[in-house]
Order: sequence, then C-alpha cells, then structure tokens
Amino acid sequence: MIAWLGRVATGLVSTVVEAMEELRIHRGRVLLSLIGVALAVCALASVVAAGAIAEQSGREMQERSSGRPATVQFQPMVPGDVDPAAVEAAWQRALDRHHVGYATRAGWGRLDAQFADGVVPVDLTVVDVDYGAMHRVKLAEGAWFGERDAGRLAPALVVNEAFWRRLGRPPLDTHPTTPLLGSTPTTGVIVGVTPSRGEWDTSPQAYLLADAYLALQPETPDPMMGAFQPSYEAWLPPEQADDLTESLKQAFAAELGGGVTVEAWRTDYAAYDGDPYLPLKLVIAGVAVVILLLGALGLLTIALVTVRTRIREIGIRRSFGATAGRVFFSVLMETMVGTFVAGVVGVGISIAVLRSPLPAMLLGSELDDMPGFPIEAAVIGIGAAVAVGALAGLLPALTAVRVRVIDAIRF
Repeated sequence: MIAWLGRVATGLVSTVVEAMEELRIHRGRVLLSLIGVALAVCALASVVAAGAIAEQSGREMQERSSGRPATVQFQPMVPGDVDPAAVEAAWQRALDRHHVGYATRAGWGRLDAQFADGVVPVDLTVVDVDYGAMHRVKLAEGAWFGERDAGRLAPALVVNEAFWRRLGRPPLDTHPTTPLLGSTPTTGVIVGVTPSRGEWDTSPQAYLLADAYLALQPETPDPMMGAFQPSYEAWLPPEQADDLTESLKQAFAAELGGGVTVEAWRTDYAAYDGDPYLPLKLVIAGVAVVILLLGALGLLTIALVTVRTRIREIGIRRSFGATAGRVFFSVLMETMVGTFVAGVVGVGISIAVLRSPLPAMLLGSELDDMPGFPIEAAVIGIGAAVAVGALAGLLPALTAVRVRVIDAIRF
C-alpha cells in the first residue's frame, strides 16, 4: 500500500514538474492565454467580495434606523397618568436582573432654540447614551454622548448639519452653545454633528439625552406631539432573543405592578423570515457564473489550438514509450497549473483593488465595520481558476491522447 502511494505521489509530482517546465518553455503563449483567465478570476473574486461589502453597507443602513440584531422594543401599557421616573426605575431594575449591557429610551420631542435670526422649533430625538452604539449613529464632527454628559447642568446636544450650519459652523473644540427655551430655559452645549442626509435635510434637528429632556420639556405638551412617552429598547444576543424578550417583558411588567401589561417586538432586520439579501446574492452568483464561462471558453479555444501545434511533439513522446495516461495528465496539468497561477494573480489584484479607497468612494461613505477580503472570495476565485483549467484542458488532453504516432510523423 505504501509503495503504491509512493508511486502515485511520484507520478503526480513529476507530472506537475513537467507541466511547469512546459509552461516555462512556452511562457509567451502561456502569458497571452492566461491574462484573460487572471482578469476573469480578478473580476469573479471582486464581484464576490464587493457583494459582501454591499451587504455590510445595507446592514449598517438598516441598523441605523431599526437597531442591531437583536434590538427589541418594549412598550408598557400604563393606565392613567404616567410617571416617567417610576417607569424608568422599573426598566432599570428589569435590565439589571437580566444583565443586559445595552438599552435605551427612545422617543420624540420638541424644544425652541434661539438662533441669531430668531427662535426656531427644533425636533428632537430623545435617547440614552447606549442609543449611539445600538443604532450606529454616524458623526461628521465631534463625538456621541458619554456617560458624563448625563449629569451636565448645561445639556449636551448632538445636532444635524442644518442646525450647525445655522449657528455658523463654530469649531466644536470651542464648546459652542445655543439657548434652549423649555419650561426652564437653559443653554445647550453642542458635542457632535451628524452628516446631512440629503438636500431635503434642511430643518434643525438634534439628539438630546432623555433625562435632560424630561427636565426641560414644556409643562403644556405640544399639541402635535403630545406628552413624551418613550419606548424602551434593549440590545439582546440574537441566539437568546426570544427567551430573553419574554422574560424581560414579564419582569418589566412585574416591576411596574398594578396590572400593567408590556408589549414587546423586535425591530431589527434579522427578525424577518428569510434572507433579505438573497436577491443580491443570486445576482452576484449569476454574474460569477457568466465570468467563469467566458474565461473557460477563451482558454479552451487557445488550448485546442496549442495542442494541434504540438502534435509532432506528442507523437515523438508516444514513440519513446509515453503512455496515453501520461500524455493526458501532462496536457491537463499544464492547463491547470497555469490557471492556478493565474488565479493567484487575479485574487491578488482583487485584494489590492478592494483594500483601496475605491469601494468606499463607490458606496458614497465609509463603513463602520469594513469587512476584510472574504476568504470565500479567494477560495472561489482560485477554485474557479483550477476548475476552468480542468474543463478547458480536458478536451485538448483527449485530443492529445488520440494522436497516433504515424500521424504525428506525417504532420
């Protein structure tokens, strides 16, 4: 058995060495025939990797609006007047019992802000500190809220670009301020600026911490928005989301007491059945198959022409005792080794392109978690190159086996 394995290994190594020697001798022809394969593999690997980047971009966009998997929203149904402080205390006790690391209140509010050209109502997104991590809040300038911001006497603000532009774009390191006209007028300090979301994003808006808003909210609720009633969000491990959601819901209701019920539902994209990115993956797979077929057809044509020019050489080898199997594997391995090298080169070019700033420029923004070059893209690229070599070399190898010595001498 060992001797048989040794003979097989020796034969395989000698065939590969012979194929590499043929590639070296015919390097001009090989270079021309494999440029197309390298480019096709580069395109194939780039399409697969770009698909992963586009998928990550889509996920991050969804997470900014609906939260990361698994974000669960809890809504207490409290009869009568609601004491926000009591509800918040009950929420925190329920969170502590379940050791939840990230949670936030989230709601909408409105305050009047004093600008140089007058008083303007500003729509607020009222949140806690953890909201920034849970919803991937992107900043153009400054920083998101920190734990110390919750205790500021002058409340911290993260404003949109329209708000900042209306103030004259003051440098954030100068701690710019703006008067806030709530039930107790105070001065807000701008700590961060979110980027513009388009030409329509022209009205001043801001993020404000929930405790600061509760201290500033007008005594008379805004007739359009009503009293401030936040929802409560928790970022739970996806694999435990169902069990934790039910347990946390019951604990929250129990902490509130008085027959209060709590509704809970997931808001993140992963809560929906099926793969939302399946159409994108199918398109990518279709493009990859087309690229692979084009590479195989081009290489097959060149390989057939090459074998016909080597009929005399093959006949001489057969006359000196080369078996049909030896000739078959020699021609096949020559193509496969060449396409393997072309695949490595193509994947290398693809990695260089996708590690450059070009993908971010095409996407219009930088990703928070830019994925590395996917291993599956490299494996698919090199595997496709070898498969193309095997398919494109099979017919020429069969043609070479059928060459008869007498025909080769007459050629």
